[in-house]
Amino acid sequence: MAVGTSLTRRISSLNGPTGEFGLSEIIIHEDENFERALKRFKKKVEKAGILSDLRKHRHYEKPSERRKRKLNAAIRKNRRTRV
Repeated sequence: MAVGTSLTRRISSLNGPTGEFGLSEIIIHEDENFERALKRFKKKVEKAGILSDLRKHRHYEKPSERRKRKLNAAIRKNRRTRV
């Protein structure tokens, strides 16, 4: 390594099942602990909603099943707000 250069590494993740690039990326500096950088990356991925999107698209959901799931979620939410 040359004098005066800093060692940096990148951790990145692609977002979306259709291949769009919503890149979540962090840069790890040479004096930074890897566990701390991994924690930052996980927080950024969670905030971007990548894992929930991945779980949602794991299996095909028929439109009728989607409507039923949304209706049940609305009913549950309405019950919580009335109590």
